[in-house]
Order: sequence, then C-alpha cells, then structure tokens
Amino acid sequence: MKTSSSEIEGDIRYLRLLAQSFPNIADASTEIINLQAILNLPKGTEHFLADLHGEYKSFQHVLKNASGNIKRKVNEIFGNELREAEKKELCTLIYYPEEKLELVKAAEPDLNDWYHITIHQLVRVCRDVSSKYTRSKVRKSLPEDFSYIIEELLHERTDDVDKAAYVNEIISTIITIGRADDFIIAIAHVIQRLAIDLLHILGDVYDRGPGAHIIMDILGGYHNWDIQWGNHDILWMGACAGNKACVCNVIRLSLRYANLTTLEEGYGINLVPLATFAMEHYADDPCAEFMPNTTGGSAEIDDKTRRLTAQMHKAITVIQFKVEAAVIARHPEWGMEDRLLLNNIDFNRALCSVGDKEYEMKSCHFPTVNPADPYALTPEEAVLVDRLTHSFTVNEKLHKHIRLMLSHGSLYTIINDNLLFHASVPLNADGSLKDVELGEGQKYAGRELMDRVDRIIRSAFQSDTDPSEKRFATDYFLYLWCGRDSVLFDKSKMATFERYFLKDKETYKEEKGNYFKLRDDGSVCDVILDAYGVTGPNRHIINGHVPVHAASGENPIKAGGKLMVIDGGFSQAYHKETGIAGYTLVYHSRGFQLVQHEPFTSTEDAILRGSDIKSTTQIVEMSAHRMLVADTDIGRELKRQIADLEKLLYAYRHGFIKERR
Repeated sequence: MKTSSSEIEGDIRYLRLLAQSFPNIADASTEIINLQAILNLPKGTEHFLADLHGEYKSFQHVLKNASGNIKRKVNEIFGNELREAEKKELCTLIYYPEEKLELVKAAEPDLNDWYHITIHQLVRVCRDVSSKYTRSKVRKSLPEDFSYIIEELLHERTDDVDKAAYVNEIISTIITIGRADDFIIAIAHVIQRLAIDLLHILGDVYDRGPGAHIIMDILGGYHNWDIQWGNHDILWMGACAGNKACVCNVIRLSLRYANLTTLEEGYGINLVPLATFAMEHYADDPCAEFMPNTTGGSAEIDDKTRRLTAQMHKAITVIQFKVEAAVIARHPEWGMEDRLLLNNIDFNRALCSVGDKEYEMKSCHFPTVNPADPYALTPEEAVLVDRLTHSFTVNEKLHKHIRLMLSHGSLYTIINDNLLFHASVPLNADGSLKDVELGEGQKYAGRELMDRVDRIIRSAFQSDTDPSEKRFATDYFLYLWCGRDSVLFDKSKMATFERYFLKDKETYKEEKGNYFKLRDDGSVCDVILDAYGVTGPNRHIINGHVPVHAASGENPIKAGGKLMVIDGGFSQAYHKETGIAGYTLVYHSRGFQLVQHEPFTSTEDAILRGSDIKSTTQIVEMSAHRMLVADTDIGRELKRQIADLEKLLYAYRHGFIKERR
C-alpha cells in the first residue's frame, strides 16, 4: 500500500497514539508480520445454538463434545489404532475427566501404564484442535498450573528421535509426582475450550426446562460467546426490571410446566404467599384447565402437589390479565385492546364475546373478579403482586444474569456475513419492511427498528434514564412479549385467555406475521439482508424461535440456503413435536454443517457407559476453498490494523514521528 505525506499529516494524532504501543520500526514491523501470518490461519469454528429453554444437561454435553466435533477428531486421529470402545472411553474422559478418572482408578490394574498411554493420546487430540490457532492464543487458554508443560508437549513430538526421551520424561515425571489426574483434567478442559472458538446463542435460555440459571452460570465463565435475546429472555428481563405483567407471565409459565426449579432454587423466589392465596381463594375450584403439563420430562408430582400447582397457576393467571390490562390501557398506540377479555364475559350465561361472536367458556369461576370492575386487583392481589415483583427486582443473582445478557447480547448480530436474530423482522404483505410505531410518534423499520428497541431495553436498567422514559421502557417488555408487531413475537395475538377459558379451539389460532409467511422466498431474505447491510456472496439469516418439525419432513434450510432455522427443540416438552432434540449449526473453515441431535439420556449414563448424544450431520454449504481468518470480520479488522501500522512505518522512516528505543 502506498502512503502519502498528506495522509500521514491527517492521521498524525492517531499515529502518535499508536506509537505508544509500537515505539519503533522493529516493533511495528514485528506486529505487521504477526498480523499477516494470522490472516493465513484457518477460520475458527463457530457454533450456533437456539432455544435452550433451561435444558442445562443437554447444553453442557453439547459444549463438552463440541456438537460431536471432538468425537469426529478422535476418529480421524486414531482411525484403526484404537478399537471403537477405546475411542469412546477417550471421548468420555475428555467430556467428563473428573468423574471418569474415579471410575478408571477403581478398575484399572496398571494405572501408571494407563496414565502414560492416555496422556499421549490427549496431547495428540489437543495438538489437533489447537492447530488452527496462534501459539499466543493457545497459551491464553492454558491453565496456569500446566501452561508451560502443555505448551512444550504440544510443540514437541515423540516421532522426533532427538526429543522422544524429553517428551517421555515430562510425562513420566507428571505421573511420578502425583499430578497425572490434575494434568488430565486440565488438558481435557483445554480440548473442550479450543474445539469451539465462538459460541452464538440465538435466544431463549429461559422457561420450560429446570436449569436456565445453570446455563447462565456456565455462560458467565465461558471464553467467547454472544446472545441474541429471545422472547422468553425478554420476559425475564422485564420481570427483573419490575414489569408486573412479566413477573406474572414468568410465574405462570413455570407453573404451567410444573417447573419451579429455576424460580425457587435458582433465584430463591418465594412462592409461599402465592400458594397461600391460591388455596384460600380457589379451594372449591377444580382448576381443571390449569393442571400442569408434566409431559416431556417434567418431574413427576403427586396429586396433592398437582392440585396446588393448578390453583397457583389459575391465581397468577387471573392477576396477570388484570395487570396486563393496566399496561395496555397506558399505551393505546399498541392496539392491544382486543386482548382485554375479562370485561367481555357474561358471568350469568358463561359466555365470552370475542370480536362479534360469543363463545362458551370451559369454566366461569372467578372469585377475585368483580364483574362491575373486572380489572381491579383485590387488596390481597395488589399486596401479593407487589411482593412478588419486589422479589424479582432486588434479586442479586437474577440481576447478575441479566447484566450478562445485556453485556453479551443484543437483538441481532452481524458476523462473518451472517445476520443472527431470534424471531422476526416485521414485514408488509409484499415483503417490504414494515414501519412500526414505538409510542413516541416516530416509526422505524428493519435495522433501525431493532436498534431503537435495543436502546429502549437497555434504558430500563440505566440509573440515569429519565423517569418517564424508564416507565415506558419497563412497560415495553410486555409488548415485546406479545405485541402484534414485536420483533420477538410477530403474531396477530397471544391467545392465552382463549386457551385457558374458551371451548372453541378456533379461537386459539394465532396468525403468524408476514415474515414467517414469506421467509422461504430468497428475494425477501435479500431485502432483509440488504437493509441490515449484510454483504458477501454467501450471506445468510440464522434464526431460532419456531421449532422445526423434522419428524414430519420440515427442512431447517430455507430460501435456497439463505435462511437457516435452528430451533430443533432442545426443550423436552418439544421432543414429540419436533422428533429430535435440538440442532447445532457449525461454521468452520470448510463451510456450514447442521448437526441434528437425538435426546440426551443423562450425564450419569454418559460417564458410566460412554453414551453420547447421537447426532446426524447434514452438510449445508461447503466452501470451494478453506476459509482463512482473512475471510472473516476479524480478518478485515486485522487488515485495517496492518494498514495503520504501515502508515506508522512511513511516519518513522520520513521523520514525522521519532522512534523510541
């Protein structure tokens, strides 16, 4: 690149700052050489997961086995050297080193020999997974206790006659001094870490499954990840921000799936006041329509607990309808008045008006609803909802996890020519971007809409936000959850009331927005990609949100490969519906592969019998050449840094800036 004196003069202030990091020609030259070399390394492997829904055991296992990638590498490295049972044992050791070591030590007659063989095998696997990274990057991933030793073993080989004794002596000494277990655990975790360079979560960590809080703890310690918020994540964020309607929805969904683990054990939310209230007011109510859904893996509960859960479920649902009405009344611009159905009930005839028709109700027992003022909270309900909301807004652990969501997340991400978002881009019927009003008299569409909504979400958690703006932001979480033009919902309605109370299933229908109707059209995907500024010959949209019905033949690859929907149903509640147990989209240096997972049995089964998630890999798109760092967003940034350093060299050589030794 040719550099002129005028360019240097224009950038002189920036170059002087850069010179503080690279004070002379030698330092700047070394960095250019380093960056140029990095550009020619293979692209790091990205993993995309969506809709985890609290299934922490499956999620943990997918991270540990890198969506089957570690097993594939073990097969490639050892081929016919090892029997299938031996390769399975090695994989299990890499996934669960602490637990597997205890089993081995109890059964292995010659432990020292096993240590020697196994450490050599682990070093070979680690060498393979680290081969696409710089020594500096690998070094940063190594545990402090064994950093030097692992680095030596990775770069010295036993097939080098001059170094064979050196390598063997290192391993022998590790065993002799009693550090073999610690070393095996350390290198297994390094293999897990290096197998996935970057993890993308396309929303919905929360609800349904028992361990959303555990997933957030895992992500809090993970080396490189981002998240595109889902509608269920937004619901919990709204509850944390103090939106009473979101609080009620969070509790209702937990009761609906008989899954209170995240609420009670994860965050310590006390539901005893709700239970007491429900037993008092719904003692004579069979609450048949509120019996919890315990299919798909929820823990079995006895009849007494099931009955109490149903009573609590109905109690919080009625309160939810009341507090939602107050939010909707404050925002007529949302056009959600059709969701106010409590005041459409004819209590004497047990009928409810929806639109211009009357529908028969399943039950009409509302002990806390005043027909003359159906949305008024009773004094007890008001105290209860305030108490529950307070327990969310002051919850330290929940706030910690929501801060993680905010710092690592956004509504969308553009990376390596891929547009990632959880659910939808609101569209008109002709496929053009839809203008959506956000309550301030201005309309937004496409990228500008998501950018504005992102700022609204963040403002709910900022101490310096104007009080009126903060009230709107807090209210807006409800619209994001169930509003017609929400980027996280995009349906005609959320038929919660109808499903619980009306007999006619026709009223349950929720018409999907135009995005879901048109997303199979490649030209519509191009309109969206253009609007978001995504370029490149192989650009894609990647979504979650709507489960793919693989069992009935639905293809997750849509619009001629421009759109990938990777919600394969991690949640056990979806397994019968989807026929599988989740997808992982893997983007490595050779291209895209979609990994389809079968249900995970258990961690215990994986450790004791070496069972793994059975996965089927579908090649989505392979590159004609092996992609390098130079082909990625990081590569483009490195090229800009190289150009800046070349300007700095010019400035040194022509006397604009003096070198420092």
